[in-house]
Amino acid sequence: MSVYAGKLLRIDLTTQTRTVQPIAEQDARKWLLGSGLAAKIYFDEMDASVHPLDPAAPLIVMNGLLTGSIVPTACRTSWCGRSPETGIWNESNVGHHWGAALRAAGFDGIILTGRASSPVYLWIDGISGAVQLRSASHLWGKDWFQAGEMLLQETDSQAQIAGIGIAGENLVRIAGIMVGPPHYVRAAARGGMGALMGSKNLKAIVVRGKERPTYPDPQRIREEVKRQTQFLKETLLPMTMMGTAGGVAISEEYGDFPIRNWMLGNWPEVKNLAGQTFYPKYLQKRTHCFACPIGCGKEIEIQEGPYRVPRGEGVEYETIAGFGGMCYVSSFEAVALANSLCNRYGLDTISTSAVIAFGMELFARGLLSTEDTGGIELRFGNADAMLEMIHRIAYRQGLGAVLGEGVRDAAVRIGKGAEQFAIHVKGLEVAYHDPRAFFSMAVNYATGARGACHLEAATYWNGYGVKHPDLGYSAPVPRHESSEANVRLCYDYQNYAGVFNPLGLCKFLIKGALGPERLSALVNAATGWDWTTQDILETGDRLFQLKRLINIRLGVTAEDDRLPARFTHEPRPTGTSAGVVPDMKTMLPMYYALRGWDSEGKPTRERLAKLGIPYSED
Repeated sequence: MSVYAGKLLRIDLTTQTRTVQPIAEQDARKWLLGSGLAAKIYFDEMDASVHPLDPAAPLIVMNGLLTGSIVPTACRTSWCGRSPETGIWNESNVGHHWGAALRAAGFDGIILTGRASSPVYLWIDGISGAVQLRSASHLWGKDWFQAGEMLLQETDSQAQIAGIGIAGENLVRIAGIMVGPPHYVRAAARGGMGALMGSKNLKAIVVRGKERPTYPDPQRIREEVKRQTQFLKETLLPMTMMGTAGGVAISEEYGDFPIRNWMLGNWPEVKNLAGQTFYPKYLQKRTHCFACPIGCGKEIEIQEGPYRVPRGEGVEYETIAGFGGMCYVSSFEAVALANSLCNRYGLDTISTSAVIAFGMELFARGLLSTEDTGGIELRFGNADAMLEMIHRIAYRQGLGAVLGEGVRDAAVRIGKGAEQFAIHVKGLEVAYHDPRAFFSMAVNYATGARGACHLEAATYWNGYGVKHPDLGYSAPVPRHESSEANVRLCYDYQNYAGVFNPLGLCKFLIKGALGPERLSALVNAATGWDWTTQDILETGDRLFQLKRLINIRLGVTAEDDRLPARFTHEPRPTGTSAGVVPDMKTMLPMYYALRGWDSEGKPTRERLAKLGIPYSED
């Protein structure tokens, strides 16, 4: 099989030594690549006593099995390791063109350990064959927009870049890894992987290459890609036109959109934040990740008014929901500037907006004063206060240094009962789809490997009417029922979605109604395998169980599989999801039984044996 390179690059930043490690085909078949093989490597080599920011803690950067191929959206890379924010397993996944360039340079992944004695960046030149650690002292202290331009000037203007901004340098626990030049930036954002990279004194990884994948039957893969691309262009046309921002209004209608730190049910001002409203004013061009027929990315520019935004990546749903809905800011221009600042500093927009909204609630309740905030009137709706707090988080100044630890640890530091307003699961701020709107998402958030991640299952797409008959879903499951059907929905979609990062494919394919039959056809055409729907779901289950074993070693128990009280005891007051909360005491035991976990949340010996995972009491 030759669709992937079959090689990993290991680099010890302390000694500045490197080795190349082959990937066995049987490992690729069993674990795939991406976050799958990364989890297996981490599991085999992990030391639970090593702090995430210790030099010995690995940062595992891994392309998916198909990344760099002609399969639609085959562009994704997973940045994996122990989260500096949550302390458990984390995989932060990103698209763009960087992963395809790494594949073209002849590698499927990079395993980084150690800490450089001074700032460096890694230059992988697949054309000359050079792999170099170069000084980044002149880049340290630069934001990502500045550093990105400098890196392209001193390497190759056609190279692909990934790295950290000031937040990652300052070890802000909600810092992400930014991918791409200033005008077109994507982010491996969640879980603080930018802090992990910063702890290694590694500013960036720059890659270029010339190799191209080969296929067992080139004609077969071309025909299959053509067939599936036509299907996806039809099913995902709204994403092409408006991107994720096009779903803002419908999310609010479903009672799914978060408002004022998850306290309210409706918000008429949401219309100001919908893509249908702002893109006609500010859209400059559409952007495409590598091998993507969708083009959901949007470049925007705002040249006038109090919130001017330089030309750059447009604003996604989650960012709008966070800086708009959560912070109660109805100015799209202010939200767009918040997005630009986070891209510049290298911050996760979900966690950053969540910690600011958390601070706003504490301020409203009198648990924080202007003395605590450094003079900032941290009120809901105060756009200027929101923007100022982004700066302070990135530079670890005042209250920003506390909020930059994430809501869980910030609440502990603040005290005064702040914990009850810190909305997170396992330390990760909840993504912006309300589990009171879709009870299947309540189960997903509670059990997800990295915490409250919306993309571990994305079952809300079923609630919005996306059909996957070959997965068993030709109609929406009633969304406000604490039922076995919603538990099964979560389980099935976790298993299905769980192979996308390891394959290197975008999960928007799921939104485009691409089910397991179409997915297996693409994988088989690219690799020569004979995957079935059952193989896909079994692989997803295997990887989910492996990550659970990692988390158990890191201290996760059944007690951690719970939602904040705001979701289980405080119904939304108005809207189509008003008056209902998920019954986790009913659903979690159903889920454990379906997943093959005992009452303590541990995978049973029988389930692990069935999936071919070596059993150990350790």
